[in-house]
Amino acid sequence: MLLLSFPMPAHETSPIRVLFVCLGNICRSPAADNVFRHLVEKAGLSEHFEIDSAGTIDFHRGKGPDQRMIRAAKARGIVMTGQSRPVELEDFSRFHYILAMDRSNLSDLQQIRNQVENPTAKLQLFCEYCENFPHEEVPDPYYGGDEGFEEELNLVTDGAEKFLNTCRQKLSV
Repeated sequence: MLLLSFPMPAHETSPIRVLFVCLGNICRSPAADNVFRHLVEKAGLSEHFEIDSAGTIDFHRGKGPDQRMIRAAKARGIVMTGQSRPVELEDFSRFHYILAMDRSNLSDLQQIRNQVENPTAKLQLFCEYCENFPHEEVPDPYYGGDEGFEEELNLVTDGAEKFLNTCRQKLSV
């Protein structure tokens, strides 16, 4: 598995800003956002991170996470928060890392980034951090049954744990 370089914020005291992105920002990216946030809080590292999620489309703006994802996460003790929003041009300068859930999202993000002068965010596929699953992309559970949300949470937890471990090494905490 190839992990790309992991640049750190310019100031040691500034938080690492991470944005998770999927298509509509109601299933995959809010799951990654909230699972990662849950792991960060459990580790006592909240002051070291700013975490958010967004979508490449504006279809669900203002809506909360999908109810099926809320139920699946709640069963694991994870609270799903947030409201759908589209990716904004400023995100490419505000966030250090933008992690896309699939190749289509990554391609869309690359096109948006081309509109930004001097973007600083590092774009990656989220699954580059997955160790226990052979997936290269996070599958979208939206049109499937409840089992798809369970599978997604397993996959997202795997990648979020590895991403947090990578961040911890860089933070030396």
